Amino acid sequence: MPDTNGRITTLDDFSGSPALLVAFICNHCPFVLHLIEQFASFAKDYAPRGLATVAISSNDPGEYAEDDVAHMAQFVTDHGLTFPYLHDENQDVALAYGAICTPDFFLFGPDRTLFYAGQFDSSRPKIDRPPVPGLPPLRTDLPVTGDDMRVAVDALLAGRPAPQPQRASAGCSIKWREDREPSWA
Repeated sequence: MPDTNGRITTLDDFSGSPALLVAFICNHCPFVLHLIEQFASFAKDYAPRGLATVAISSNDPGEYAEDDVAHMAQFVTDHGLTFPYLHDENQDVALAYGAICTPDFFLFGPDRTLFYAGQFDSSRPKIDRPPVPGLPPLRTDLPVTGDDMRVAVDALLAGRPAPQPQRASAGCSIKWREDREPSWA
């Protein structure tokens, strides 16, 4: 897939890293915007320890113009991203990973077996909406720490088992093209 400069990035580009974190994000989602500064810092902090990070935007820019490649490039600059931010134009990668929302995180070990799929942490942005019947209320007072991801990456790099339970990511649904919408969306 191309990054925001048009450079093609492949999985082989990360073959020397013992851990690979694939994050599905986008430019406009309040959940992504809530954690992007801490996520960028996290990726920078863990890179020397062997974590390669890549972000992918699979959103249809026809639905949200701010998710196009030009805005992605500005997003990289605005948030100081030090990892590739790739454009999944045909949405094949999001479908292959089973990505559901932004942000959605997938952590892989050295053999690229999935080790952790879940939330960055329990923090959520403040969103004014009514409570969802049958679900606990969202806590919006928790700071962004990356605690769940830190535990997972630390375990992977130390050769320990994956943390359990793995709590699913929460965020905005991926904006699927009409001809690509998966059955789970």
